[in-house]
Amino acid sequence: MSPIEIGLISVVAIVALIYLGVYIPVALGMVSLISVWVIRDNPQLAMNLLKSAVASGVREYTYATIPLFTFMGLIVSKAGLGKDVYVVMNSLFRRVRGDVGMATVGANALFAAVTGSSIASASVFTKVAVPEMLELGYTARFAVGVVGGSSVLGMIIPPSAMLIIYALVVEQSVGDMFLAGIVPGIMLTFAYIFAIMFMCRFTPNFVGGNARGQKLAQASVAVEGRHVLGCLGIGALVAVVLGGIYTGKLTPIESGAAGATLALMIALARRSMSAKGFWNALLETGHITASILFLITAAALYQRMLGIAALPDAISEILRSYNLGFVAIMVIYVLMMLFLGTILDTASIILIVVPLFLPIVEPMGIDLVWFGIITVVGAEIGLLTPPLGISCFVIKSTLNRPDIALKDVFMGALPFAGVMLLVLILLIMFPALSIGIL
Repeated sequence: MSPIEIGLISVVAIVALIYLGVYIPVALGMVSLISVWVIRDNPQLAMNLLKSAVASGVREYTYATIPLFTFMGLIVSKAGLGKDVYVVMNSLFRRVRGDVGMATVGANALFAAVTGSSIASASVFTKVAVPEMLELGYTARFAVGVVGGSSVLGMIIPPSAMLIIYALVVEQSVGDMFLAGIVPGIMLTFAYIFAIMFMCRFTPNFVGGNARGQKLAQASVAVEGRHVLGCLGIGALVAVVLGGIYTGKLTPIESGAAGATLALMIALARRSMSAKGFWNALLETGHITASILFLITAAALYQRMLGIAALPDAISEILRSYNLGFVAIMVIYVLMMLFLGTILDTASIILIVVPLFLPIVEPMGIDLVWFGIITVVGAEIGLLTPPLGISCFVIKSTLNRPDIALKDVFMGALPFAGVMLLVLILLIMFPALSIGIL
């Protein structure tokens, strides 16, 4: 077999192994190692590339953003600030039909701005928002769909772990990626709110609910004042992290350190975190950071294997032979992202697909920061689609209610996946929406 054929087989093998449940870094590293061995018939070369990937894969100074932003997000989550934001948003939307759904979207947007994790958002708001929506008469599918749909905001609104991973893969500025994610994140937030308004007007049976119960209204008023300070704390974190980067006063790493410190100070001032909670946050930060860095190391070996197999160049030549333009390339790319999103998580898609398409889009003069936003939004749709749909699985496991099936979660999230696709099309048509802020 030719190197190109071996490269193609290796990509298919990686996807198949991940789908079968093999740990992603293991699948990437193992298949890449064997492929290099077979292509060059030189086990020593394969081992040397593995050593190189391990030695240099995570030594970049920029990787320090990962544990810092992870720690900040965990502190915010464990300190209960997510509920604070939800209560305030609930108060703002309480006179509108679909109020709790809109409040959940707004709260998720602010929460995402300091956590950067869809999983954390899905877990927090499943506990906070779904029970209230069900009590108010909203349908189970609408309740879980709102939480699932808005949870993906954590992956596009900075600071986002996926934006960091993409930036490191294509060697772009993390700060630029963060800034480019602001407008798309706001667009998606308002698109969800308008979608809820549309569903309340035209598909009332899907939404359910009507007016807030008197008891719940009184409870919201009673706690609103106490939670405003928590909401202001979230605002302060956003100002420090994104304001520091946007003004150029702080580098992404410095803003991550400042944000983590401020989050810890807020948690201590509120007395909402125990010593055990702090220790658990440290342990989780270590576990998450280690898993991401392991994934990046395996991806570094994968990229070396693709270079040896010359697969990206071959794909580029094939596409050029058909004289495909920008529109056709983007259609193929988005379709591939949507397909892989049904079986892979976002990080896997970025690490597998981006190295294949990078040699194709760079000669076309495409802005790689814009391309990263398109990549992350396209891959994030997969968080809401079966069979993988990680956010949907998190919601189901967090609810632990036999009367709400996994199918209900997926069906509820489907309209929001459609909204994401519309926003993605707008971002492709008008690149200034994402990179105009740079």
